[in-house]
Amino acid sequence: MPDRKPKPDRPTPHKEKLCKTCKRPFHWTEQNARDWDILKYCSEACSGYHPGEKDAALEAAILELLAERDPGKTICPSEAAKLVAGNAREKSHSARRDWESLVEPARAAARRLVAQGRILITQHNRPVDPATTKGPIRLRLR
Repeated sequence: MPDRKPKPDRPTPHKEKLCKTCKRPFHWTEQNARDWDILKYCSEACSGYHPGEKDAALEAAILELLAERDPGKTICPSEAAKLVAGNAREKSHSARRDWESLVEPARAAARRLVAQGRILITQHNRPVDPATTKGPIRLRLR
């Protein structure tokens, strides 16, 4: 039997990947170079996130808030997070800011609604790509 020679190491292409949780693209960096072939998530927050009943509640809250507004008016994802978290006045002082942990899931719910064609995500009154947008966003019915 002939001696087996190991195959030369081939560099993995450094193309962008889509996060399994938030569906946002993330890019190759020196920090994640060692694990690039097995990476599935853009961050630790996405890797530990498990969709649940709050996601459906956030989608419903976004659509409810937009239905209450005049046509063409927008809302912030934090308004939906506050609605799902409940009334802050009825909570203890330490639990009043529970809605902050729901802001990123509210943004993810908005991205799902955009994919369904029900709403638009805007910045400075212009529609933007939900996968690549950063910073403050507003939500508007289609």
